[in-house]
Amino acid sequence: MTIFYGISILIAAIAFLFAAYLYVWVKKQPQENKRITEVALLIRQGANTFMAREYKILAVFAGVIAILIALFLPNPIWATEKIFEENIAMAIAYICGTVLSAIAGKLGLVVASLSNGRSAEAAAKGIKPAFLIGFRGGSVMGLIVVGSAVLGISVALWALQDATLLLGFSFGASSLALFAKAGGGIFTKTADVAADLTGKVELGIAEDDPRNPAVIADNVGDNVGDVAGMGADLFDSNVAALTSALVIAQSLFGGMVELSTKMVLCYAALGLLASIIGIFTARITKNGTPTGALNSSTYVTSALFMAFTAAATYLCDFSWHIWGCSTLGLVVGVVIGLATDYFTDDSKPIVKKCAHASKSGPAFTVLSGVSYGFLSALPAMIGIAVSALVSYKICGTEELIAQYGANFPLFGISMAAVGMLSIVAMIISNDAYGPIVDNARGLAEMGGLGEDAIRIADELDSAGNTVKAVTKGFSIGAAGLTVISLLGTFMSEVNAAGGNLVGFDIMDPTVFFGILIGAAIPAVFSAMLILAVDKNAQRMVAEIHRQFDTIPGLKEGREDAKPEYDKCIDVATTGSLRELIPAGLVAILATIAVGFIGGPAAVGGYLLGNIVSGLLLSLFMSNAGGLWDNSKKYVEAGNEGGKGSEAHKAAVIGDTVGDPFKDTAGPSINTQITVVSLVASLLSAIFVQYNIFG
Repeated sequence: MTIFYGISILIAAIAFLFAAYLYVWVKKQPQENKRITEVALLIRQGANTFMAREYKILAVFAGVIAILIALFLPNPIWATEKIFEENIAMAIAYICGTVLSAIAGKLGLVVASLSNGRSAEAAAKGIKPAFLIGFRGGSVMGLIVVGSAVLGISVALWALQDATLLLGFSFGASSLALFAKAGGGIFTKTADVAADLTGKVELGIAEDDPRNPAVIADNVGDNVGDVAGMGADLFDSNVAALTSALVIAQSLFGGMVELSTKMVLCYAALGLLASIIGIFTARITKNGTPTGALNSSTYVTSALFMAFTAAATYLCDFSWHIWGCSTLGLVVGVVIGLATDYFTDDSKPIVKKCAHASKSGPAFTVLSGVSYGFLSALPAMIGIAVSALVSYKICGTEELIAQYGANFPLFGISMAAVGMLSIVAMIISNDAYGPIVDNARGLAEMGGLGEDAIRIADELDSAGNTVKAVTKGFSIGAAGLTVISLLGTFMSEVNAAGGNLVGFDIMDPTVFFGILIGAAIPAVFSAMLILAVDKNAQRMVAEIHRQFDTIPGLKEGREDAKPEYDKCIDVATTGSLRELIPAGLVAILATIAVGFIGGPAAVGGYLLGNIVSGLLLSLFMSNAGGLWDNSKKYVEAGNEGGKGSEAHKAAVIGDTVGDPFKDTAGPSINTQITVVSLVASLLSAIFVQYNIFG
């Protein structure tokens, strides 16, 4: 085991060193345009201010939760003699998870704010240098996030020697990710919606016109929502998948416990190594495109992972059944990504159909986007279902169950999730590239770099939107498999606490009670986040109108008329922090209430309903939002009447509806289902002892 811990830590260290090299490389790229430097500084300061205030609130929240964990988990202090060995260890693991998640988000923010201006200026020289700066800036975050996950899990397991205590580490990562993603998502879409409605629709000015008081807040939002929030989100997904696999491995028979633990650590480390090589090879070829470069590096990474893990399985005498499950998970993840691409890429027919519908008015934009968004959820749901079913069957033969235990099929599902997330460093790199080049597009316009630079930045941004939609589909699919395996973790924890849970009978009224409540929570959670964006955006629209009405010459663009950018940043910050906690708290409290009312069986039903409803809504909202965004960009490229046409105004309205779908509620739901699954596992022993109808 010591060798495998050492290999994991070594590969994490290599990832950090490569990230440091890329950071230095990005920082060395020239940034000479004074206006871009000035605006980039405003964006960086606004993002840092928001993050500092957000992290202060989350630090208080985390401190309260850590005290509660020390008192009650894994067992109440009055019911255990191992308080210092277990309760305090779990509280410390929880704090470590929150801290690493926060650091991952913060470091990603730092490098993104360095990359955006440099990518903008490079766009004046050509698409290749601009792409490389944007991608390498995003890669720093990908390497740090996954390196931190692999390092944290390896060190925590080595120190604690008990995978169950890792649930505290994973809950720390998940709870911070939930609130960071929600808060950042509310901020970014408050500014984006308000800026689009007042600028493009009301005044007919460009997206990043410096006259718009919300333009800096919009760019700040890209960083705090799409970079820092997303980094915490995917850190959480990776940690949850690894934790679930390790907890289930601990419940297997005999020598398979150690062998399975070695496989989890080895596969996670090899996935990070494959991503390092894939990131290094990412380039735009002679006649290539940014989208092609991003996709090809993903395929290279996937192929390397399959080859590396096959070699490790052969050399270390691992189970080929488990290798098959992890490979299946990765392949299905790529397929889900391709299906998402079909529904969101502006070169594909679906986006063009939505753009064409916009010529008839915004109602048709919304109707077509909603319809195609729901259709787009089917391939991913099928992919998740197939992965879970086939993985279960691969590892669920009578011979294997007799040899390794009843949980071996669930271990297969958990390793399919690990496989799907194996290339997550590459996925994060692609995802973080999106907001960097989105900022670069705005900076190119505000810096007066000319139409060619703006066109190149637009092309980079369009690729970012397409790939971001693909990576969201990938991460939601992985979250689906992860929470299915976390359901197995919950069953293992219940049975370890003296329960007798072998399955969930939906005809049992307590299970059905849980299913109905669990299915409703993602909808309530989404509604609260979208309403937060709605209310906050209305406040910002009022502030923008005030400035246009009271600052002489601002609408006309006089040089002496300066917008008060900081007022809009403050509106977005104050509103998002006010709405930060309630939605996540509702999901957590509902889980606890169902447990105390119906016991473990009801919680199992609750998790089933939450998973199915959450995955469907998450996929629908993420894909519909990406579809509307690229429909708008397709019109802005000169199609269906181009900028300023009725189709353009309708497409902008579709985009503003889709903004909180794809960047606030949609990606936050997969974190929500992970959080409630972990809460259920952590409190399983308490639910066994204390319930009304269980």
